[in-house]
Amino acid sequence: MCRNIKPLFNFEPVATDAEITDASIQFVRKISGYTHPSQANQEPFDQAVAEICAATKHLLSHLETNAEPKNREEEKRKAHEKAVKRFGLAN
Repeated sequence: MCRNIKPLFNFEPVATDAEITDASIQFVRKISGYTHPSQANQEPFDQAVAEICAATKHLLSHLETNAEPKNREEEKRKAHEKAVKRFGLAN
């Protein structure tokens, strides 16, 4: 999985449209190999992003869990601690 695509399920507040779009763009970039598609490929690229956004929204709205919703700030803190431990980053 692309490291830039973060889990979007079971957060409070729920994932925003911007977060879903960002993840969809990252996914399409990864599988297409394009960071910025050419004019000839822009339309299919954008269509793929739109379709993945729709599928993601559908998925997130239908998933169920008994787990407590995660806190975004707590998850960021955990990720930062993991990075510090793994890479020795101080910031």
